Amino acid sequence: MRTYDIINAGPNNRFMANGRIVSNSGKLVQLQNLPQNHMSDLAEARGLIAQGNFDALSLLYDDIPDTLSQLIRTAFVPQYGKKFIVADFSAIEARVLAWLAGEQWVLDVFETGGDIYCATASRMFHCKVEKHGENADLRQKGKQATLSCGYGGAVGALKAMGALEAGMTEDELQPLVDSWREANPNIVKLWWAVDRAVKDSIKKRLSTETHGIGFEYKSGFLFITLPSGRRLAYVKPCIGENRFGGESVTYMGIGGTKKWERLESYGPKFVENIVQAISRDILCYAMRTLSHCAIVAHVHDEIIIEADRRMSLKAVCEQMGRTPPWAEGLLLRADGYECEFYQKD
Repeated sequence: MRTYDIINAGPNNRFMANGRIVSNSGKLVQLQNLPQNHMSDLAEARGLIAQGNFDALSLLYDDIPDTLSQLIRTAFVPQYGKKFIVADFSAIEARVLAWLAGEQWVLDVFETGGDIYCATASRMFHCKVEKHGENADLRQKGKQATLSCGYGGAVGALKAMGALEAGMTEDELQPLVDSWREANPNIVKLWWAVDRAVKDSIKKRLSTETHGIGFEYKSGFLFITLPSGRRLAYVKPCIGENRFGGESVTYMGIGGTKKWERLESYGPKFVENIVQAISRDILCYAMRTLSHCAIVAHVHDEIIIEADRRMSLKAVCEQMGRTPPWAEGLLLRADGYECEFYQKD
């Protein structure tokens, strides 16, 4: 069974569930793990459910449980006479990672509106790659590498992202990892600079800094200070040994067994924590920028606004894409859509 987390913190809004309006007691809702929808006739299927026409539903759809699963999002609707504006950041983690590392060619691609997967493949394979043109077959490899390798991922990460299912062979996976790292030297340098800063802070009980990120060991905690000023805290950090016999950082936390245990980490993993935390701070900044709107929910890098029908989607995306003052040089972009009920575009 899936679980849906609800976090209370916000303005007074209502949602409709099971055909009736239910107040969420003046609270903002954070939704996670909702099944995605891929049906082209989502509204029609939703209409059949609303009518209670299960005979027609069974006739038209082979997999009823999957159909019902895809309709879960549509239970959330705006108040009568309103619409939803759903907006999210474009490639937020890739942008933050490149900005933090100073990987200028990636920032240039985003600034010019280029295709990051084509640009990555071009650098990896030293040739021109176009989405629907020259060397188009290499774009998929650029995409797989971009999604898998940014936080130190290697062959295992490529497999987990479906590289083999996409038609790649086992023999080409490691060269793909090597090519991506060669094409992104500053991101690789960021991993190991953070690794050194963390270890020095823990070993020597002092404050260190790299790439605008601060590290401090204090009172049994490792604190990582983000550009926004917010701090991440790691409990009882120490230097241990990894399964390869090398030096690693461990700290106490909730592991895969849902129990309090000692966890292992290293540079790329800390970079992942940092990038995702910065991305969260950017979302919070955007929500403050849009505080004049009725933000009724947020999901990861996405916000859902219950809006007057005259409200401009373009204006919302422009305001959401403003760069926080503490992230100078980071180029953001938000995209969105309007809908009568919550859904994935």
